[in-house]
Amino acid sequence: MGEEDYYLELCERPVQFEKANPVNCVFFDEANKQVFAVRSGGATGVVVKGPDDRNPISFRMDDKGEVKCIKFSLENKILAVQRTSKTVVLPEKRSLKLLKSHNLNVNWYMYCPESAVILLSTTVLENVLQPFHFRAGTMSKLPKFEIELPAAPKSTKPSLSERDIAMATIYGQLYVLFLRHHSRTSNSTGAEVVLYHLPREGACKKMHILKLNRTGKFALNVVDNLVVVHHQDTETSVIFDIKLRGEFDGSVTFHHPVLPARSIQPYQIPIAGPAAVTSQSPVPCKLYSSSWIVFQPDIIISASQGYLWNLQVKLEPIVNLLPDKGRLMDFLLQRKECKMVILSVCSQMLSESDRASLPVIATVFDKLNHEYKKYLDAEQSYAMAVEAGQSRSSPLLKRPVRTQAVLDQSDVYTHVLSAFVEKKEMPHKFVIAVLMEYIRSLNQFQIAVQHYLHELVIKTLVQHNLFYMLHQFLQYHVLSDSKPLACLLLSLESFYPPAHQLSLDMLKRLSTANDEIVEVLLSKHQVLAALRFIRGIGGHDNISARKFLDAAKQTEDNMLFYTIFRFFEQRNQRLRGSPNFTPGEHCEEHVAFFKQIFGDQAVMRPTTF
Repeated sequence: MGEEDYYLELCERPVQFEKANPVNCVFFDEANKQVFAVRSGGATGVVVKGPDDRNPISFRMDDKGEVKCIKFSLENKILAVQRTSKTVVLPEKRSLKLLKSHNLNVNWYMYCPESAVILLSTTVLENVLQPFHFRAGTMSKLPKFEIELPAAPKSTKPSLSERDIAMATIYGQLYVLFLRHHSRTSNSTGAEVVLYHLPREGACKKMHILKLNRTGKFALNVVDNLVVVHHQDTETSVIFDIKLRGEFDGSVTFHHPVLPARSIQPYQIPIAGPAAVTSQSPVPCKLYSSSWIVFQPDIIISASQGYLWNLQVKLEPIVNLLPDKGRLMDFLLQRKECKMVILSVCSQMLSESDRASLPVIATVFDKLNHEYKKYLDAEQSYAMAVEAGQSRSSPLLKRPVRTQAVLDQSDVYTHVLSAFVEKKEMPHKFVIAVLMEYIRSLNQFQIAVQHYLHELVIKTLVQHNLFYMLHQFLQYHVLSDSKPLACLLLSLESFYPPAHQLSLDMLKRLSTANDEIVEVLLSKHQVLAALRFIRGIGGHDNISARKFLDAAKQTEDNMLFYTIFRFFEQRNQRLRGSPNFTPGEHCEEHVAFFKQIFGDQAVMRPTTF
């Protein structure tokens, strides 16, 4: 299997710690994401490492018996050590204060540090879960709920195992994930993961069921809002996205894996330390090992090998594994690092080898612009709220975050369309259809189309001599009026004479001042077009010769400079009876340049009658 097929990988730089052995015990703190390596009960040292810690914490403590659990408080201020089932020791003397107590029979508990919610298992079957939420030094009791256990043979008593429950935040909402193993007596095809939504207020509700279609040993992670289910027997994993459309039965939504099952990408353990020799090759890591322990959301620990990894999703391979472009877009738009992958998908669907049909291209553009419009609306609402002074009265008002899913017109133009129109092998009708499809999509979402997209359409039409189509697009306002567009039309007059009038009509509709039009044309080095325009409105006797000669010189086109210079000589002759420039026109530099290029004899001589 090539590297392009693996869509899950272990992070490149794992946390390394001393392997678990009879002398060294390893513990993991889910709140701080720290690994504790405790040697000889702490007497010969405790080393604490986390994913973001550049410098590990090392200390010693007295060996007062076996350590069952060890953790730091947040920010590593207080250490707590548990050596018996009923005592927790704080090595530093501190006073503790009881804030609140609840009497419950607890079988086991689970804590989710991201949401500060603890889940307590109660009752004989262990399947009634009581959540509590901690916030600002207070503890509030949330409504308890029951996990439905699968049917079991009469001889065995069902119960809910802590191993089959996980808590994770998915798309900003807290879920309790229950791995339901079906008994052999049931007629189901395999295990499933049931997602219960646990809101801050209100009752917990069963929302989603992820169909695994297999049995055996499983482990769960959540990465980039995707539920990852690892299967030990086949040494493969699958991913589920609860935002993608599933099958709704009126109360819950059933989901199937987004992609075919694949192994995590093979991982090489690098040889480190002074013993490393160049001839020693990296050791392949045993994936899906029985010594792996999985923690939420994305952590995998191998205590026997001394590694802590973060699991990561690779988006590039998914592009080829998910042929349905609409579903692929729905999937990619929800991912954190999606921008460049989405742009490559857009380029790919417009390539000669993988060319998509126009309806598919339209669907992709619509999905992109739906996200783009949502962001523009949120920005506008925020700006209006700030203007109205609501930001002071409402501290919750936050500027919308621009995620990578927001692809604006400049992104699509720069990375996709500008390269696409240059492809010689593409039928020009298809090229124009794609450009118009993108503009149609922007219009549909009421997004103002940037002039450079209209320019791209016009340049493409002109390149293929499709002037009748250009005329229609302008006549029926398919291309929106804008000054840059009008200037572009003016510059096309030599290829297509009606473009001059079309441009003037557009400028009149825009109520543009004539001198502004001349400035824009000159800034775009359209010197002849500017001159034709000013002649067309009869203002050529009053314009500054120097301004036009400056612009002509900047183009570095000597023949253009000759034409403009000669025009003003003729104007001078007509108006003043002499072709020479007056000192007030400050054209001495241009006269010298003209003589240098074309010689003194090229300068016009006064005409005498």
